[in-house]
Amino acid sequence: MTAPELVPELPPARGRVLAVVGPTAVGKTAVAEELAVRLGGEIVSADSMQVYRGMDVGTAKSAASERRVPYRCLDLVDPGTPYSAALYQRDARAAIADIHAEGKLPAVCGGTGLYVRAALDDMRFPAGGTAAATREAYERLAGEEGPAALHALLAVRDPASAELIHPNNVRRVVRALEMLDTEGVSYASQAAGFARRRSVYDAVFIGLAMERAELYARIDARVDAMIARGLLDEVRGLLEAGYRDALTAAQAIGYKELVPVAEEGADLAEAVAAVKQATRRYAKRQLTWFRADPRITWLDVTGLAAGEAADEARQLVTWAPHLPEGE
Repeated sequence: MTAPELVPELPPARGRVLAVVGPTAVGKTAVAEELAVRLGGEIVSADSMQVYRGMDVGTAKSAASERRVPYRCLDLVDPGTPYSAALYQRDARAAIADIHAEGKLPAVCGGTGLYVRAALDDMRFPAGGTAAATREAYERLAGEEGPAALHALLAVRDPASAELIHPNNVRRVVRALEMLDTEGVSYASQAAGFARRRSVYDAVFIGLAMERAELYARIDARVDAMIARGLLDEVRGLLEAGYRDALTAAQAIGYKELVPVAEEGADLAEAVAAVKQATRRYAKRQLTWFRADPRITWLDVTGLAAGEAADEARQLVTWAPHLPEGE
């Protein structure tokens, strides 16, 4: 994904922001919403899949009728429409500015680490020109020689980043190579460089975690609930609307596994098991990403209901000056 520039000067903070982060199914949305209710805030979603319209069940998007506060940065584009962390940065910061203008507290909530950082941190993205040409060249290579060849190129040029990125995640492999070419920065260095990066807002970061057994049980239960709520029908509808490429993208967990069921009558039970396994792996990657950020104060919510977790989290919402560089 696109690299941030590490700059020596921190722009002035532009108001207070709360961030609630952590792995999928840990209960981020419920806790963030409860905090927003108590603190007079609104939610800014930081989920790279919830930006897509019509992808509701499979992304665990909260129903509009159940939301107790306004939500921003949901349903921004149609599936298949190009969207990036750079575009999200624009949209999220506009939403934060609107919430501040209303005298409310923005609560950024999500598990897409790069989106959280794009919204809150001093990140710069290359625009147009060279970046676009570089991206197209790598995408063409992937199309002609396959994802494995592209990943092999990354492994030669940046082994540490190749270790972090699945070979089939062409988009992220392309971004990692693009970063090397246009920014001279390794994708893997993003996590290692967290201590040198600070928010452009007066931000409090709260991370939610729980014992692995409970988290995995919650993931399995969530997937079963998605199936019961009609995820397969949602997949069929999106396929009929012409969004197959979007559903089979590497990051579309919960959709790509069900496409063969919808198109070919593949075994549903096997597909559901694959969704659960992929989601557990994704949760591990999320934890690895967020654990590298020393600004996050972690809260163990094992066994806690949303209200109880919010009670604990509320004690962490204190506003203090930014940490000095390097702390």
